[in-house]
Amino acid sequence: MTENWPAIPYGAWRESCTTLQLFSQVVGKYRIAHSPWLNHSWHATLYPTARGFSTGPVFDNGRTIELLLDLVDHRLIGQSSGGKVEARALGPTTMAAFFAQTKEIIAALGGTPKLNGKPNEIPDGVPFAQDDATRPYDPDAVNRFFRAVLSVTEVFQLFRTGYLGKVSPVHLFWGSFDLAVTRFSGRRAPSHPGGIPALPDTITREAYSHEVSSAGFWPGGGGIDEPAFYSYAYPAPEGFAASAVQPDAAYFHPTLGEFILPYEAVRAAADPRATLLAFLQSTYAAAANNAGWDRAALDCAIGKPREPRAIG
Repeated sequence: MTENWPAIPYGAWRESCTTLQLFSQVVGKYRIAHSPWLNHSWHATLYPTARGFSTGPVFDNGRTIELLLDLVDHRLIGQSSGGKVEARALGPTTMAAFFAQTKEIIAALGGTPKLNGKPNEIPDGVPFAQDDATRPYDPDAVNRFFRAVLSVTEVFQLFRTGYLGKVSPVHLFWGSFDLAVTRFSGRRAPSHPGGIPALPDTITREAYSHEVSSAGFWPGGGGIDEPAFYSYAYPAPEGFAASAVQPDAAYFHPTLGEFILPYEAVRAAADPRATLLAFLQSTYAAAANNAGWDRAALDCAIGKPREPRAIG
């Protein structure tokens, strides 16, 4: 169990975590540069794979290209539909060097290496090409975080199956650096106030154009200096913050406006998967019940392998 839910204390790898976040932003910016806009910025995210974080297929200049942050062997890998593969080692480096290497890989694969060169959702972020400070990269800490992400992804994928309404993929938002899954009621939401650093308000308002119950996983930072799960509703209905949720270690954070469950509480549980699923289910119920979602029409049983959902 400790193999699947490893210790990932944020303080011990805080700076390496920032490095990994910035790496993911550069890779993600390649996908966003060549993808038509998809609702709620789903065209921008990265996906967990068996080896790391992937762009998935990017259609560029008549080719299909994928970039992968390999967090097992610690490489940036680019591969194309023509069979060509390019790779560079991941390690301590400057963002200027990593940005240049990423563009070299894209060009070598026949793609178009024109990327937005500014970090997102990082206050006072330095443009990548100008960021000459050497940043640390702890491969052991990075791999432990990645293994935790895979375990979380499994539970998020399971939770995702219990909903008939619109629901997002399980994906990594590289701006805020959180793994997320989001359910939608189908109703429009009031305009979001925006104000997220280094993120245009037009993007935020499109992302929150409809009512959501969203859950995710952070490695730490952003007001929580430990790895944690979160769950929020937008707009937050009356009574949401006072709702009873599971497990006992979960609590409502008044500043963030979200329910929080420390990763350590899940890791230490007798059944981490069941503990996390209880948090996801109970916080969704708090959002949906207080907001009056049509749960009879939207909810369904959790899916099971090889068992088609029964239709009444």
